[in-house]
Amino acid sequence: MTFSLFSPHDRLASLLLPHSGACVCSTDGSHDFSHLLRVWKNATMISDNEGGDTEILAAAVLLHDCVAVEKNSPDRPRASRLSADKAREILTGIGWEAERREKVAHAIEAHSFSGGIEPTTLEARIVQDADRLDAIGMIGAARCFYVAGRLNNHLYDAGDPAAEERPLNDSRFALDHFITKLFKLCEGFKTATGRRLAAERHARLQRFYDDLLEEI
Repeated sequence: MTFSLFSPHDRLASLLLPHSGACVCSTDGSHDFSHLLRVWKNATMISDNEGGDTEILAAAVLLHDCVAVEKNSPDRPRASRLSADKAREILTGIGWEAERREKVAHAIEAHSFSGGIEPTTLEARIVQDADRLDAIGMIGAARCFYVAGRLNNHLYDAGDPAAEERPLNDSRFALDHFITKLFKLCEGFKTATGRRLAAERHARLQRFYDDLLEEI
């Protein structure tokens, strides 16, 4: 792994990457090293316009999935809290002071859609936006179908792909997840830059969905 990809926080990356979900649970391609890189890229794009402490951002991005919980696990709503608790321990171990540990922990806790925690700091808003950008657009579509495969779900309901005459069920059909979650994400972005980027990716995701239905 190239720590310089997290520049200017290369040293921090060298300390935290071994504890990240990308290393501990590398079999999950939706939460692997490439996911961390994309979220970091998103966070830096937003921070360049919005500000924020980039060291806090780097630590939160690197550790935001450090406790791996599958999408279909009953513990999924607690995943961000579990990762935040572990992040506190890791940052204590490398000598971070309490105030900065808590800023990172809050950003991690608040990043999760299922966790339902409102971000109260700029860094937390940026991390939430950065992570959610990776759930929409073309990457979002790819990750959605990848996760469906991991969980042995179907691509769509052959009899009613758009769920026009049946209840939505994204625990069985990947395409239903576009309606139950992915299309809703665009409404909740917390920064101006995040909202602009989200609008672009949402439009791509909608085109993908429409094109897929046409092909079906």
